[in-house]
Amino acid sequence: MQLHDHHAVEAGLDWPRLIETLRNGFAEAAVEAPARQVLAIEQPDGQQASLLIMPAWQAGRAIGVKVVTFFPGNAAAGKATINAGYLLFDGGDGRFVSAMDGDALTARRTAAASALAADYLVREDARTLLVCGTGQLAAVVAQAHATVRRYERVMIWGRSHEKAVAVATDLAGLGLPATGCEDLETGCRAADVVSSVTASTTPFILGEWLAEGSHLDLIGAFKADMRESDDGAVTQARVFVDGRQGAVLAGDLAQPIAAGLFDLAGIAGDLAELVQGRVPGRQSPAERTLFKSVGMSQEDLLAAMQVAGLG
Repeated sequence: MQLHDHHAVEAGLDWPRLIETLRNGFAEAAVEAPARQVLAIEQPDGQQASLLIMPAWQAGRAIGVKVVTFFPGNAAAGKATINAGYLLFDGGDGRFVSAMDGDALTARRTAAASALAADYLVREDARTLLVCGTGQLAAVVAQAHATVRRYERVMIWGRSHEKAVAVATDLAGLGLPATGCEDLETGCRAADVVSSVTASTTPFILGEWLAEGSHLDLIGAFKADMRESDDGAVTQARVFVDGRQGAVLAGDLAQPIAAGLFDLAGIAGDLAELVQGRVPGRQSPAERTLFKSVGMSQEDLLAAMQVAGLG
């Protein structure tokens, strides 16, 4: 049985290869995944935490399950809000093959999935990227997006400008043209791509701020009471999702659906349909596109197989 810590998982999931691993996996449609379970855990202090259980398998090759905890109150204490572990088993005989750090796995596959979608939905001439958020996903999302498009400007916005500048400084050290963004509206209006990775429960990205031809990548809010964009951002865009079943339960889509402003027929396609060519990606330079992801067990398994050398 192998153990892969945070650094080993990151080393095994370089961006170009991971994006292609996901592309090939969705093209083949060989991974099966039942609906994830999200269990509420009431804390003694009145706050609510969540436990997510996400299984997937590729028959005859691999079986995996990720267990994730979400403690939103950790942010105030400077702790990570999401923690995870991943267990991988041989798909032929059920042997326990590997245990690996789920935080690094989640961060890398999440960012890579958004970059994969962006490869179909973002204009080829896109040059400015805005990342909203300063948590553990902000830097990796910027790196992944920069793998599929050549950005001349990468802006980082956060409620704490000091934290945004710190993330930008780290990215600049990796060779990306990153700076802190002080005003969100100005940043949104200037951006070709806006990628959001927050745990917000209140919309803060307004559709009226998003430029013609822009792409909105919504990653952070995964529950019905969480939301990063307003109704206008959704209704003005061609909307794509990683998977319909999970994405429509997240507030960015669930709330407009409940209000009668958006319905399932408004989803242009999911990630598998994009990759397989069953639905077209961007159709014109002027259209606005939106990709809503909540994370998929298929992505976890494909990434874990790459780390373990089973890809």
